[in-house]
Amino acid sequence: MSITSFLFLCFIFAVFVLYYLIPSRFQWVLLLIASVVFYLSGGIQSAGYVVITATTIYIAAVAMQKLADEQKRYIKENKAVLTKDEKTAYKNRIKKRRKIWMLSALLINIGLLCFFKYFHFVLQQINALLHLAGANEIQDTFHFMIPLGISFYTFQSVGYLLNVYWEKTTAEKNYLKLLLFVSFFPQITQGPISEYHQLSEELFTEHKFSYKNYSWGFQRMIWGFFKKMVIANQLAKYVGLVFENYAQYTGISVLIGAFLYSVQIYADFSGYMDIMCGFCETLGIRLTENFDRPYFSKSVAEYWRRWHMSLGAWFKNYIYFPIGMSTWNRKLAKTTRARFGKHFANTFPATIALLIVWTATGMWHGASWAYISWGLVNGLFIIFGMWMEPVYEKWRTRLHLRSDIWAWRAFQTIRTFILVTFIKVLPEVGTLSDGLGLWKQIFTNHQIPQSMEELLPYVSCSWIIDRLNVLLVVAGVVTMFVFSLMQRKQPIRAYFNRLPTAVRWLVLTVVVIMISSYGVRSTWGAGGFMYAQF
Repeated sequence: MSITSFLFLCFIFAVFVLYYLIPSRFQWVLLLIASVVFYLSGGIQSAGYVVITATTIYIAAVAMQKLADEQKRYIKENKAVLTKDEKTAYKNRIKKRRKIWMLSALLINIGLLCFFKYFHFVLQQINALLHLAGANEIQDTFHFMIPLGISFYTFQSVGYLLNVYWEKTTAEKNYLKLLLFVSFFPQITQGPISEYHQLSEELFTEHKFSYKNYSWGFQRMIWGFFKKMVIANQLAKYVGLVFENYAQYTGISVLIGAFLYSVQIYADFSGYMDIMCGFCETLGIRLTENFDRPYFSKSVAEYWRRWHMSLGAWFKNYIYFPIGMSTWNRKLAKTTRARFGKHFANTFPATIALLIVWTATGMWHGASWAYISWGLVNGLFIIFGMWMEPVYEKWRTRLHLRSDIWAWRAFQTIRTFILVTFIKVLPEVGTLSDGLGLWKQIFTNHQIPQSMEELLPYVSCSWIIDRLNVLLVVAGVVTMFVFSLMQRKQPIRAYFNRLPTAVRWLVLTVVVIMISSYGVRSTWGAGGFMYAQF
């Protein structure tokens, strides 16, 4: 079921109406039914894998919770007779049994994710080695579709499993409630990746109709549809031509196309989040935010703290911290102190953790060397910045550069935007060689365009409709930039709702007309949301 289709609008309208008509204690049941219907629209096979994930995670979490409760009860009842060694031995036995449950569920679900996403990629690498050795290659006869949203619901479920194992979260005893947590349809295809304690409180609390929630949620949905259908989809046509034919364009034309891609992917992904967060807000449900004006970041590290924030938080909580704080990693850091100095030793655990995190991040986004390289390049920029911070600070002091002045912050912001744009396009052109080829075209083709048609050959301005399309996209991008500036203090909806009622309705009507006419027409050839492929 396409998010930008009329069928989806009818679907969420029906959910909204029924949500407030039924007794509020059954609202979560309706959301579960709606999630099942939404997922079945993508195929029965895909729905089966969601059930497998929910079932295995549920069984393992409940088993671990029972063992933890049993341990507390046993120690309390036998506190007077147990020696310290006996108590330690008993805890170790319980911990071992809990770890078996955790690892079993973890291997099943990470195994399914790896099989569906990386089977063909791994087989390609094996065949490449066999070809070099002169051996017969393995025939790839497996044909299967990657289950809808498997990357997102697997990570969300694994996070819940690990939190139960670490006793940060109490296991949910109601299987259907856990199934809703795993399969909640507004976030299953593109996130956000939520923590159980946060999302469960929103899903299972009874909600009454609030006009403010309805009004603010509806406005956010309209803004999301505008970003996706009017801005992102139109830019997709331009960017697609650049990526497919970059060798035919001048370096400056390709560079502009790369910048357009950065705008496109932000409008696309944040547009989806606005649609789904807005819809959930009409139901009184607050989803985890995924964006915090990322293109105003002053470093690559800050950018990734503000872009796809729920994914970054997941990697930080479940990979970065466990590795960075591990005993073996800290021991390695101590051995480097004498040879490489205090600063290197202090950053060594973080360096190892970041390399692993960004390799995993690249693989999560796509099974290709282009995405793995993209992840490593991001990680190396962050690591290099961490290593060089004392040097940067020393030179800032020597040059008397104040980090709080407007000009310096503007320089950092522009520099970061350029860096993340170059990194971002690396896997999106096609193969790794294609991405490197696009970089080469930018830096080596110094031909100067003589006209606007030569500068932007992929943007047709020959007909009045095409010119209107370009002007509308430019106006939309400028509006996004201005809104981002205004949102530093408060949500844009707070400004909007202070306008006279007649003005608000006029603006909303005009935007809806643009979406329903221009936006729908641009959607025909633009495909779905970009992050749905991950």
